[in-house]
Amino acid sequence: MKSEAIKKGIERAPHRSLLHALGVTDTEMEKPFIGIVNSFTEVVPGHIHLNDISRSVKSGVREAGGVPFEFNTIAVCDGLAMNHKGMKYSLPSRELIADSVEIMTQAHAFDALVFITNCDKVVPGMLMAAVRLNIPAIFISGGPMLAGDYKGKKVDLSSVFEGVGKVIKGQMTETELECLVGAACPGCGSCAGMFTANTMNCLTEALGMALPGNGTIPAVDDRRYGLAEAAGRQVMKLLAENIKPKDILNKKSVENAFAVDMALGGSTNSVLHIVAVAHEAGVDFPLTMINDISEKTPCLCRIRPAGEYHIEDLDRAGGIAAVMKELKGKLNVDAKTVSGKTIAKIIAESNVMDSDVIRTTENAYSQKGGIAILFGNLAPEGAVVKRSAVADEMMIHSGPARVFNNEDEATSAIMAGKINKGEVLVIRYEGPKGGPGMREMLTPTSILSGMGMEKEIALITDGRFSGATRGAAIGHVAPEAAVRGPIAAIADGDIIKIDIMNNRLDVELSDKEISERLAQLGEYEHKIKSGYLKRYADSVTSASRGAVFS
Repeated sequence: MKSEAIKKGIERAPHRSLLHALGVTDTEMEKPFIGIVNSFTEVVPGHIHLNDISRSVKSGVREAGGVPFEFNTIAVCDGLAMNHKGMKYSLPSRELIADSVEIMTQAHAFDALVFITNCDKVVPGMLMAAVRLNIPAIFISGGPMLAGDYKGKKVDLSSVFEGVGKVIKGQMTETELECLVGAACPGCGSCAGMFTANTMNCLTEALGMALPGNGTIPAVDDRRYGLAEAAGRQVMKLLAENIKPKDILNKKSVENAFAVDMALGGSTNSVLHIVAVAHEAGVDFPLTMINDISEKTPCLCRIRPAGEYHIEDLDRAGGIAAVMKELKGKLNVDAKTVSGKTIAKIIAESNVMDSDVIRTTENAYSQKGGIAILFGNLAPEGAVVKRSAVADEMMIHSGPARVFNNEDEATSAIMAGKINKGEVLVIRYEGPKGGPGMREMLTPTSILSGMGMEKEIALITDGRFSGATRGAAIGHVAPEAAVRGPIAAIADGDIIKIDIMNNRLDVELSDKEISERLAQLGEYEHKIKSGYLKRYADSVTSASRGAVFS
């Protein structure tokens, strides 16, 4: 056991003394030490209940013969961080989470790990740590929030963001908006749609790193606590059999994750995160491979924001196992999972319970997947769009650019009614280096949706869009403006051509014109001169590489 480094031998007598101070008995000294990585915090609704999840996990670990030791990581609530400086810290938190888990695990010599996660950057940060450390590990999320109810209709956080646009448009009163505010988030859990947090928790199942049900069982459902206890027991089996994350997380499982992502129409942020996890695992996965998977994988689900269903509906319909079953021959079914079963076995034990929520391949919403990677002279390294949430009339669009050098400028123009039908909003200098931190921009997209303009206006950015975004919102444009990618050369009025069906994103400028304009700009000067964001900007790589550290 790895933990023998802190408890065996005469030279470890001081260590044993400290362990006794923690309440560890002589009998427990002979048992494996299991790290319980808890992302509990009192400031994130998706994490407020994770101490209860942890108690169930620790019960399972003890029952199976282990000694659990809980420690915490940070967690940023993207909803609370949205549309102000705080969002610059969201993506950068992913690297801190991975690093902090590595530090705690190596310093205290744990034999195995259970990761208790839920929201956005926490899931990929912990996955990165798991493959980096490569000791037996399993994931259990806190589960999704239930949808709220407003005037007999299911609502969620995205409904509130869109409500702002409706107020501006005169379609909702401020009093009605406040009533919606009180109804949209009825309790704990990760926000109820197929936003980034739930996308990542669902894909953790597809990667094989979590037990079936991890992504969809609601936070307030008793089954969630049974699953947590089962995860605690199962990590002990993984330890006994010496099954490590890199035995499970490999090229086959990454392909499975992206296939499920395409079927679900998941958040565009999944591209950023799964590519980063693959990089940490030593799996080369260029963005072109994602398009290859998307071309052959049908979109089977329309979960909010793409449709009106929520994660609770997906759970009722059979969950991720049922989605994988419907994908039939498009998965690597021999892939291993932490459950001890192959994907084939999990599929065999599942059934689709509602074919409206999980459609058949023959009746798919689209024969192509829900996410597309666009390339062209505006995005030589690629850009990402949630194809399943784009209106048919915007799949091919050409229009004049309206250029903004940050999200705040764009949001002010939208709220002032200064955006014209047919324009393409360009929001730049919001990339990993330029932001720094690659802000999510749910506010401008949701206001446009609330104003009914998501079928009239396209947005492109070197930053990110929230998983709750819908419409022709194209993010992750790479190279970014701060490293003098072509997006830095765009001027108001330049014609931008979007062809999602053919994976193209271009500006009607010659290579010479782009080069000449970029040469006139000179080197980008970072505005942030100190602190973590300065260190982040110095180290982070392109979004096309998952925005990992160099």
